[in-house]
Amino acid sequence: MKLKPEILEQIKEKIGAENVFEEEPMSAHTSMEVGGPAAYLFQPETKEAAAFLLQVLQKENYPFYVKGNGSNLIVHDEGYEGAIIEMMKMNQISVDGNFLTAECGAMLKDISAKAVEASLSGFEFASGIPGSLGGAITMNAGAYDGEMKDIVKEVTLMDKAGNILVKKNEEMDFSYRHSMCSDGDYLVLQAKFKLEKGDPQKIQEKIDDLSARRKEKQPLEYPSCGSTFKRPEGYFAGKLITDAGLKGYCHGGAAVSDKHAGFIINKDHATATEVLELISYVQEEVKEQFGVELKCEVKII
Repeated sequence: MKLKPEILEQIKEKIGAENVFEEEPMSAHTSMEVGGPAAYLFQPETKEAAAFLLQVLQKENYPFYVKGNGSNLIVHDEGYEGAIIEMMKMNQISVDGNFLTAECGAMLKDISAKAVEASLSGFEFASGIPGSLGGAITMNAGAYDGEMKDIVKEVTLMDKAGNILVKKNEEMDFSYRHSMCSDGDYLVLQAKFKLEKGDPQKIQEKIDDLSARRKEKQPLEYPSCGSTFKRPEGYFAGKLITDAGLKGYCHGGAAVSDKHAGFIINKDHATATEVLELISYVQEEVKEQFGVELKCEVKII
């Protein structure tokens, strides 16, 4: 389904023709490196451009999906019959005293580096998460006993009508891998964090330690979406999958990592279909053997 030519021209004029792509393969925009083409990929550089896109696409009743780095996203091989709004060009980071503010497209590793530069501690846990800020806030990303909710002071959001609103931490409905943005009613524009002054050398040492632990335990050498499944209450997904005898199990080019069974990896030019079929198979086996339902942490469109 294509947009009317005059609508597409309006979009190009507003956000810049260089930020408009047609039939763009999503394998180039997701960390799993799978997925067919989106009818359109738009890359707004400002909140005004993002608001314009939301308003126009909704007025045209045209389907759209907002993404960040694509590190937690799988797009079907058939692609997406709509517009992908990729927010990665909004990526400014600034520091004011103990407060660090970053736009939605800023990568977590870059925010972490900025915090080290400013001798600010508290963001170390997120330094190795391969995603952008918008996605991290949306899913309350976390690692090594830290989560976004622990350090966020306030978040600037945009609703689907293009209105901008600011929410305090306690208004964000943060919980395990969830926030008020999880259902897609709001997109994250930026977040402000309250951090603590610290010794930059010690902060960097902690980041290096976490990085080494991550490299040792996670299959970083393969494309993946990180942890594929949410942690079931009372269990660990990786252990359940290992106990089900699925560690290292392959399906086409997709595989359950033999380093960490909680990761589904693109081991050898997998298709999205192979990845999704393997996810389903793992869920079925764990449910049959242990009666536990594994829920996907990964978004699928």
